Amino acid sequence: MKLSARSGLLVAALVLLVLVPLVVYPLFLIKLLCVALLAASLNLLIGYVGLLSFGHAMFYGAAGYVTGHVVKEWGWDGVAGIAAGVAVAAALGFVSGQLAIRRAGIYFSMITLAFAQLVYFLALRLPFTGGEDGLQNVPRPRLLGIVDTGNNLVLYYAVLVIVGAAFWLIWRTVHSPFGQVLKAIRDNEPRAISLGYRVNRFKLQAFTLSAALAGLAGGTKVLATQLATLVDVHWATSGEALLICIVGGLQTLLGPIVGAIVIVSMEHYLASLAEWVLIIEGAVFIVVVMLFRKGIVGTLYERLGRRHPAAVDTPAPPARSPQDAASARPVP
Repeated sequence: MKLSARSGLLVAALVLLVLVPLVVYPLFLIKLLCVALLAASLNLLIGYVGLLSFGHAMFYGAAGYVTGHVVKEWGWDGVAGIAAGVAVAAALGFVSGQLAIRRAGIYFSMITLAFAQLVYFLALRLPFTGGEDGLQNVPRPRLLGIVDTGNNLVLYYAVLVIVGAAFWLIWRTVHSPFGQVLKAIRDNEPRAISLGYRVNRFKLQAFTLSAALAGLAGGTKVLATQLATLVDVHWATSGEALLICIVGGLQTLLGPIVGAIVIVSMEHYLASLAEWVLIIEGAVFIVVVMLFRKGIVGTLYERLGRRHPAAVDTPAPPARSPQDAASARPVP
């Protein structure tokens, strides 16, 4: 069986992710992976359910604060700390989703933004968050008591495994019967209701899963950077995740990774230009929207599919018996 264009790109991306820390600073790559996972969690909600959330930063930031607190103050293991952050993010997603999914379109987006602003205010006022100073000097405990997180290169590969498992979960979800129902809701919600599906239940499950994945990104990021700040829960972080999804390509697995590489790299290497970073990001966004209507990865998939149609798996025609073939011949 020939390797499809998408599979080839995925293999190339995996090889690149394994080798790139040998030439690029591992902590920068860890941040890039965490931001890519945040964007992927949002992509799951927008691309496959059709729900535009403006509040994903609350899951990302809340999980970061919880992970940092239990590791620093309670001395928890790194994996246990991340799990605590994911649990809080999932619970927050379940509670906020109960109300948000009752509305659609811009009303859904505004409800998620309102919840995000509430979490931002709590992060600013609660005593254990550190207020404007944030939660600093978070220790790096061993993962499962085995993995030494003090070594940045070792930590990078540990984070790569965590993020890779999360991306596999997203892929498995999208290609499962549950994912097919989500796509049906996205494409034609009234018809999904008429077929007997409890649409709100599916939306709530997808929203909670998306929140948990965003929390996984936030908790992992805090352990790596040893810092949780108000930037993590600010609405601009949600906007950046949305920008990454659009630039990379919605409804694609590699889109959030490519978008994160573009946006995070610009922020990192153009940091000395201050306000010019936003201007350049805006220009890049305009170029992508004008030239790559489906994002960078989506457009690449489309063009590769046109050039190599044989690489796309197509079902073989059903076998025909000799009697069927004889009956199909024209009568003279």
